[in-house]
Amino acid sequence: MEQAAARLVKPPPSGEHAAATATIRGHVAPGFEPVRDALASVLAFPGELAAACAVFRRGEMVVDLWGGPRDPATGAPWESDTLVGFFSVTKAICAVAMAMLHSRGLLDFDAPVARSWPEFAQGGKAGITVRQLLSHQAGLSAIDTPLTPEILADHDRLAQVLARQKPAWEPGSRHGYHAASLGHFENELVRRLDPQRRSIGRFVREEIAGPLGVEFYIGTPAEIPESRFAVIRDFSVGELLYRPKGMPLALVLSAMVPWSLSLRSFLNPRVKRPTDLLRPPYRSLELPSSNGIGTARAVACILGAAASGGGELGLSAGTLAEFEAPPRLPVRGDRDIVLKTRCRYGLGVAKPFPGFRFGGDGRAWGSAGLGGSMGLADPATQTGYAFVPTRSGFYLWDDPRERTVREAVFRCISSMNT
Repeated sequence: MEQAAARLVKPPPSGEHAAATATIRGHVAPGFEPVRDALASVLAFPGELAAACAVFRRGEMVVDLWGGPRDPATGAPWESDTLVGFFSVTKAICAVAMAMLHSRGLLDFDAPVARSWPEFAQGGKAGITVRQLLSHQAGLSAIDTPLTPEILADHDRLAQVLARQKPAWEPGSRHGYHAASLGHFENELVRRLDPQRRSIGRFVREEIAGPLGVEFYIGTPAEIPESRFAVIRDFSVGELLYRPKGMPLALVLSAMVPWSLSLRSFLNPRVKRPTDLLRPPYRSLELPSSNGIGTARAVACILGAAASGGGELGLSAGTLAEFEAPPRLPVRGDRDIVLKTRCRYGLGVAKPFPGFRFGGDGRAWGSAGLGGSMGLADPATQTGYAFVPTRSGFYLWDDPRERTVREAVFRCISSMNT
């Protein structure tokens, strides 16, 4: 179980904390009241905007909380059905889609990608396995062709671009975060392997979110009114350089070099601000690594279903064992050559390691998102967890606000088990 002796976000003066608690809405089951207090402590600080968190345990929703304005410019409140962008937490939802294909016997993690996608073999990629691709070891973190909205909207054309890409390093020798590219490769695998030839966004909508009765989109329908979307405040480059403690210094320096692998791995499509991916024209496009939009309730429900046996999703014991297994490191170790720090990856997701501990034990898996969001599946406690803020933070993972809420969740669970 997660160990934390002290709250990472210290409580504000009692009056401010009480006011923040009063503005938090939603539901907590008995025994999880400290999670409400943790969220209140986060939102009570000057400069904070809004956030939501949710927890499903053993198939039951035990936390579903939100607070703050949906739109700080107008003061419009966050509602129970407010939708928000999760950035790379989307990868964890895509991993569930890949797990479902594996459980159905349609995907073999140790088969070459080119077995189901022959054109992928171009450029020295014939031997890359699905496992290497999902574990960020394929060397395909950066796509050389600029991905315009027109290319992203045409999956056949995008597949041709991806198939031509050459690896930036010898596949299997290293790993490097496929920040923007991973989901595109996953999408093409889904299109090739799904008997209905659906895109990953449609697959998630029809096979995961729909059956579970939750709302999560990769490629958000244009008919959803603007009044349902939370407004996320970007951090500026200046703020990042002034407060880089949550980012590896080597990554910050690398990101200042326009041709660096690190920068190219994040900026394709090239947008002025990360939140552009959550607005038209990108919002309606499928960017499966980064532009998933939904509720915290949806993310926690989906990951909770995977963490509590997978029955609702049709996940097999063999598939769950693959996700819960220790990560298989590349030949040259666990230093990520894109993020410039040590990392551990599973099948399209992060795995716990000394620099990023989450969940009850090493079986946990999940993904942190840009700005401070987080989603995880924890088989040890049969828990799915999600957190998302609207003021962007400066951390690769373990944003202090998110960690404050997460540790409150797992303290509650620990107390129930004693």
